[in-house]
Amino acid sequence: MKIDIHTHILPKEWPDLEAKYGYGGFVRLEHYQPCCARMLIGDRVFRDITDNVWEPTRRVEEMDRAGVSMQVLSTVPVMFSYWAKPPDTLDLCRMLNDHIAEVVRAHPKRFAGLGTLPLQDPDLAAREFDRCVRELGLRGVQIGTHVDPNDHCHGAECRNLDHPSLDLVWKTGEELRAAVFVHPWDMMGKERMPKYWLPWLVGMPAETSLAICSMIFGGVFERFPKLRVAFAHGGGAFPGTIGRIEHGFYVRPDLVAIDNKTEPRKYLAINGHPARFYVDSLVHDIDALRTLVRLFGAERVALGSDYPFPLGEKNAGQLIESTSELSDEQKTQLLGGTAREFLGI
Repeated sequence: MKIDIHTHILPKEWPDLEAKYGYGGFVRLEHYQPCCARMLIGDRVFRDITDNVWEPTRRVEEMDRAGVSMQVLSTVPVMFSYWAKPPDTLDLCRMLNDHIAEVVRAHPKRFAGLGTLPLQDPDLAAREFDRCVRELGLRGVQIGTHVDPNDHCHGAECRNLDHPSLDLVWKTGEELRAAVFVHPWDMMGKERMPKYWLPWLVGMPAETSLAICSMIFGGVFERFPKLRVAFAHGGGAFPGTIGRIEHGFYVRPDLVAIDNKTEPRKYLAINGHPARFYVDSLVHDIDALRTLVRLFGAERVALGSDYPFPLGEKNAGQLIESTSELSDEQKTQLLGGTAREFLGI
């Protein structure tokens, strides 16, 4: 089986969210010709999309051509809306989650689903997490790499994934035995990257490494040892900078090892045991894929394509299948086995 844990979906239509909630910043969809639409925020075009974003039968056709057995559906991260008023984000999350659950119910052998949460309010997020799994039958949730400060939530601090308030979300995920997929949604330093698509090329990998380091150094994996977490884009910049991260842990423990004394490399594959967390395979480079397998173990690397967007892998699994250094057993694990464990299938 080829199970793709990293794909995105949207409903074909949704209400005018700015009119519904009474303020701006939300995404709207403009269908400007058959099978084509624009995602807009205010007057700015965020992305042009085609019907494979919202049409399940079109997705299945493309899955069949790529030999993909199952896609794991999650929303487009720009929809997270952590900056909005928590009840409004909850309302939006429920609409998106109900839609994903509906698609999964209609095609249970081809799709699994991950919900989205109002992460700026951990109490609401935990309750929606529970609903996603227990009522909707989703396999878990997709969350962002951080929660930005905003005018609609209590407190003005930026919350990385080690923030104590998020422990309720981690506890809920552990109790539900659910999957958590971490995907960047807004890039630090983007104001310094106005050209060359650098927020996506530089900012996204840095955001993912920030999320991994926050969870490691913040002791999240120590407090919630049964939590299943995967990070998008092969863990971003983390695999390439683990040496620097580890060195910093040893030479400046007064700055790095203040909340968790466990060495960062102990969360990676060691002594025949796989890593503590998962990554997807979306790295676009054979050497980078080899590094992932070495650092995490094949049991912690899962096929992920970022379907159907330009930075994704056009033919899901092609990099894995073309890497001659991987054994047939390892390829089978990366293409489907790891996803089955991560999703609890």
